[in-house]
Amino acid sequence: MATIKEFQVTFDCAEPERVARFWCEVLGYVLPEPPAGFATWEDYNATLPPEDRGAWAAAEDPAGKGPRLYFQRVPEGKAVKNRVHLDVRAGTGLVGEERLAVLQAERERLEALGAVCVQVLVADGVNESCIPMLDVEGNEFCLD
Repeated sequence: MATIKEFQVTFDCAEPERVARFWCEVLGYVLPEPPAGFATWEDYNATLPPEDRGAWAAAEDPAGKGPRLYFQRVPEGKAVKNRVHLDVRAGTGLVGEERLAVLQAERERLEALGAVCVQVLVADGVNESCIPMLDVEGNEFCLD
């Protein structure tokens, strides 16, 4: 039996396109092309029943290496801490003050996009610095 090497990460949310655009900015991803025969996603959505318009969105790695992110509208709001979250690897290979400076700069960029910093965890001799954050709908992720 072959092992699966590709996967998609799915987010439940209230505003799929808004959350997809946020993650496109965070990760350098892009929205996929609209379906054949449509110039824009707005044109496509206009053909759907009102309750289905904007029900989902996706974000894709333009290099084709990272997982596809899928955002689906759900009626209920976020109620508890995520059981799974993304670690945005902004400080890979860096340590100490250099790592913290890079993470802080990325934190400021993401806050300008609507993210919220939960706290800054500074290196303690065992763990390196990281910054837990919330996306535009309150989903947890870490700058790592």
